[in-house]
Amino acid sequence: MRNLKAERILDIAKRRGFFWQSSLIHGAISGFYDYGHVGSMLKRKFENIWRDYFLGLDENFYEIQTSVVMPEEVFKASGHLENFVDPICKCSKCGNVMRADHILEKELKESFEGVSPEDLLKIIKKHDIRCEKCKGPLKETGVFNMLFPLKLGVGKGARTGYLTGETAQGAYVNFKLEFDSLRRRLPMGLAIIGKAFRNEISPRNVLIRMREFTQAELQIFFNPDMINEHPKFSEVKKYGLLLFPVKNRKGERIEKITCEDAVKKLKLPKFFVYHMARIQQFYLGVLGISKKSFRFRELSDEEKAFYNKYHWDIELHMETLGGFKEVAGIHYRTDHDLSGHQSVSGESMTVDINGKKVLPHVLELSFGVDRNVYALIELAYTEEKNRIVLKFPRAVSPYDAAVFPLVSKDGLDELANSVKDALRKDGFRVFYDDSGSIGRRYRRMDEIGVAACITIDYDSKKKKDVTLRDRDSMKQVRIRIKDLPAGLKRFLEGEELEKIGKLLKS
Repeated sequence: MRNLKAERILDIAKRRGFFWQSSLIHGAISGFYDYGHVGSMLKRKFENIWRDYFLGLDENFYEIQTSVVMPEEVFKASGHLENFVDPICKCSKCGNVMRADHILEKELKESFEGVSPEDLLKIIKKHDIRCEKCKGPLKETGVFNMLFPLKLGVGKGARTGYLTGETAQGAYVNFKLEFDSLRRRLPMGLAIIGKAFRNEISPRNVLIRMREFTQAELQIFFNPDMINEHPKFSEVKKYGLLLFPVKNRKGERIEKITCEDAVKKLKLPKFFVYHMARIQQFYLGVLGISKKSFRFRELSDEEKAFYNKYHWDIELHMETLGGFKEVAGIHYRTDHDLSGHQSVSGESMTVDINGKKVLPHVLELSFGVDRNVYALIELAYTEEKNRIVLKFPRAVSPYDAAVFPLVSKDGLDELANSVKDALRKDGFRVFYDDSGSIGRRYRRMDEIGVAACITIDYDSKKKKDVTLRDRDSMKQVRIRIKDLPAGLKRFLEGEELEKIGKLLKS
């Protein structure tokens, strides 16, 4: 069955400059996407909001930038050489190779994450699952390492390296240097927004599963003796988390549980739960995601990585992808990372905390930037009687506003340009458009999700005011030009349009 909504989203994405497959003119390779001018702005907005919010959680959280190429030893220490694998199966008729767990999920409508290759093959045979392309029988279920290998240098001095499969390793290999250069105290957070690379067998779902993608991750290094404490836990203890624990899988029931009950009843540590609350507040409060579209999903022991003591995925409901899909995760990785690098490198990763030697543990907050961008577009996409509109949260609208002269004559264009220039000088990202009817210009801005449109008309010359239009309600107010920067700022921060200017009758 065709997914018409998905097709329309992809049409807008390509036609309006959000994203499309990379190198289209030469025959695109699946799993690689380019962002156009509008998509780049949307992505950058998300990254900046994420950066400001999560680095603001603690004065000892900092952003670093690290290389995407690392030597083989890094991935030996991290376990990627041994464990960073996908289960695969091969068609005995046409030779097509595919993800074994994915083809089972598609056919049987349930998760097979964490199931061994041997057991996957048994399930495939039991249900007579066949090749997607030719319907031939499947065989040879095994594993495939997803790292991209590189040969660094030439001759005897050449070394083996890899494109990093996650940004996290950059934080781990730099932990000791950062700890010493800062204030030598825990917790310490190192955030990285950067590229990661995975040689996926079957990239799919557009920006959801890619071979080259962007992650925003915060690695929080802390004293394991303090995991059941957080100095600001009292701020969130009554806050209700939207949780989907393993025990609720059959009924698909999401529970609302206060943070203090998550500690008492689910036996989750306060340090972990505090950060769960802050993640949920980021999605619901900062990004404006609806509660019905958000949940934390607990991973079972079979599904989570062996080194994660606690692992909850952050999922958003996306109709085009058939329901809730992972966009982020919160993982308690224990001392797996630093102990691994310590063992392979021979460099001690222990630190002195109040006279005691401590090997820090890690709490990881990991976000797929591209997944979140797609989710924002999907959740914003709205079809109304006479228009298609992307109702982005105002904070992530690609442009802050669009400025239109009613007509390009009689001095209206000069006044519109002066308004545009003044807003840009005040730090707003503004789009200027003087082609076509005002109605068509509004529709173009609606399709890329611009929150506010400003129109300069003949009254603007006389009264020194303009029309400010709200994308979602299509209501308009008159506001004086000198008050426009402050009014637009209030509007983008969520204030109702009626409180900013004089409402016009529709």
